[in-house]
Amino acid sequence: MHFSRLFLASLVFVSLLWISHLLRKRSPQSQDDLTVEKEDLSVTFDTLLHIQHLRKKKLRSFCGQTAKITELPHNKQEASQVVSSIMVNNKLQLLYCKIPATGVEGWEQLLEMLEEKENVTLQLPVPIHQQFGTQMMLSQYNLTSMEALLKSYTKVIFIREPFHRLISAYMHGLADDLTFKEFVQYILYQGSSKASIEWKPLVSLCRPCIIRYDYIIMFGFLGSEVHHLMQRAGLLGNNQLPEFIDSKIRWTYGWLEEQMFSELSLAQKKQLCHFFRFDFAAFHFPNSLLWDPTCIVRST
Repeated sequence: MHFSRLFLASLVFVSLLWISHLLRKRSPQSQDDLTVEKEDLSVTFDTLLHIQHLRKKKLRSFCGQTAKITELPHNKQEASQVVSSIMVNNKLQLLYCKIPATGVEGWEQLLEMLEEKENVTLQLPVPIHQQFGTQMMLSQYNLTSMEALLKSYTKVIFIREPFHRLISAYMHGLADDLTFKEFVQYILYQGSSKASIEWKPLVSLCRPCIIRYDYIIMFGFLGSEVHHLMQRAGLLGNNQLPEFIDSKIRWTYGWLEEQMFSELSLAQKKQLCHFFRFDFAAFHFPNSLLWDPTCIVRST
């Protein structure tokens, strides 16, 4: 089993190199609609604004149909549990949901880089900014501060296709020497209430019906979408974004998922779709092999 995972990891590495070579050779016209050349930033901004509008519209529709709670609880303990995955960056006045393998790792590297730049300033400083110190988890604040930060800071959520999140968790050795099929069966047996943060549905972790995110960033398009976000927030200036390799990983997983998907039984596929049904209903993953309209319920 160690050999099997090592073999898959080797295939992913080789595929990344090959796809990187192909992407460098592609013309701008052949790139994905969201991967727009920086020389055409006005089009990029308009396109991404429209995409953000559509993502938030879909999310609002989901919340209107399924959410029982749409406001932060008034009890400190309950509120802390709701925002337990939310991180705070006070210097840059940002809140973001920290979920592994969604692109948040590269995002945090970028924030660290910007924090070290003395010339990084905000276009619209928040007067209450100085009150909150250097704490990094929203759950550490009192209820009044939580509410103030949620109202004033820019809020970002990173989303990734559910099956790719499972593959990532498996490839990073979280399967305890199980085959992928056994790993999936273990996840289904444990259920969402006992799920690890690496594969627990994003809706349960980031609580997008309570936290009104300003940006919904899709894994596979981090470079263009984060660039747009930073420009609008007035944070980028002359600083260059680090290279995000999520688009290459997305292409590689598109090939890898077919092989791993074929290992699962029909019952497991349907159960996985049901497991992630709220993520499918809240976000747009039309190319997912797991996606099936019959598993998307419109009620709790």
